[in-house]
Amino acid sequence: MNERVIKYLIWAIVLLLLQILIFKNINIGWGDFYYIHILVYPLFILFLPINVPRVYLMLIGFGVGLITDLFYLSPGIHSSALVFLAFIRQPLLNILEPRGGYKVTTTPTPYHLGLNWFMTYSAILMFLHHLFYFSIEIFTFDLMLFIWLKTIFSFIFSMLFILALVLITNPRY
Repeated sequence: MNERVIKYLIWAIVLLLLQILIFKNINIGWGDFYYIHILVYPLFILFLPINVPRVYLMLIGFGVGLITDLFYLSPGIHSSALVFLAFIRQPLLNILEPRGGYKVTTTPTPYHLGLNWFMTYSAILMFLHHLFYFSIEIFTFDLMLFIWLKTIFSFIFSMLFILALVLITNPRY
């Protein structure tokens, strides 16, 4: 197996273990409403190379989401959110493309494209992922305020943990 593939598999396993063993148990809120759910597993899709075809990206997203769904006992919520994230990733990469373009084997990490670019890229994708995730989870227009509160608070805390992970590990695929 290619050394890069092994690194991606290790990264996927680490993120899934963090999500399932640690972040699954962190639910912060007030009263009966829990507003903060830290979701870091989508970072795996964000780190895949730019030249990965969209179909493969969506299949990988479905697989990672399915594994997460098994541990969260949620019927397809994580899978659908990751497939959505994989689907919108390429158009966003096209919008955020640097003036000189991407190199063929570039991975969208802070090491290759800079911390500011990565934070913009990951913030947009993570916000859209969270909005889709909580919209599917709640799935009613009566609780739109609740969906937006969960999305905003979870997004802020997820991005803080993602920033910490990126700064600590500094992936250089």
